[in-house]
Amino acid sequence: MNVKPDFSKNANVASTAPAFLSVWDVHAYYGESYIVQGINFNVHEGEILALLGRNGAGKTSTLRSIARTGSPMVTRGEIWLDHKPLHKMSSYEAAAAGLGLVPEDRRIIPGLTVEENLQLAQIAPPIGWSLERLYDLFPRLGERRKQEGVTLSGGEQQMLAIARALARDIKVLLLDEPYEGLAPVIVDEIEKTLIHIKEQGMTTIIVEQNAVRALELADRAVILDTGGIVFDGTAAEVLLNEELRSEYLAI
Repeated sequence: MNVKPDFSKNANVASTAPAFLSVWDVHAYYGESYIVQGINFNVHEGEILALLGRNGAGKTSTLRSIARTGSPMVTRGEIWLDHKPLHKMSSYEAAAAGLGLVPEDRRIIPGLTVEENLQLAQIAPPIGWSLERLYDLFPRLGERRKQEGVTLSGGEQQMLAIARALARDIKVLLLDEPYEGLAPVIVDEIEKTLIHIKEQGMTTIIVEQNAVRALELADRAVILDTGGIVFDGTAAEVLLNEELRSEYLAI
């Protein structure tokens, strides 16, 4: 009889260390489809967490549940950010509490320049991320500040989407497939930026199909399979565990 390897010793067990973002017993549905099935994990301040799994495992649904987008619909559980109950908030309130979601399609606003996209998102007055500081972080955006955002290259649009999230002085950056369709040299540039903002205290959750790149960037990893957590531990553990990578990440 074939028995699946058991990596559940770390699964669904909250860390005893203080958590900055805590997801507890969250269940979520798309209509009748039970997508997120009672997951638990913590993210610590200043940490990069890779949220991984095969297609359909529930990664993006988990990210959207945290961001309170309304799709999928969370029916049970609690989500806390810096002692604030996100599970009781609308998506607008969760964004105001410090969540910045960068969706897979980036959602650059047509008809607006790079600078106008940033100004629309920026709180007034900016506390941590002025326009000039964002341009220092992404020099290409500074060079193209008067260019319409939707005419940028794919990599530049991803930079703009991340900069727009930061412009709201967020506490947690949520990235959904940030590397998709990008050349490796652009991925390198974005990763350097993510490391830089981590060094300044940013907390990040990254959902990414390129699991190896995400694991090399991240401090910790949570692996999902059919809506549940099968692993919660360090990114290094996953990189060193060939059986785990083969079973749940196909790498």
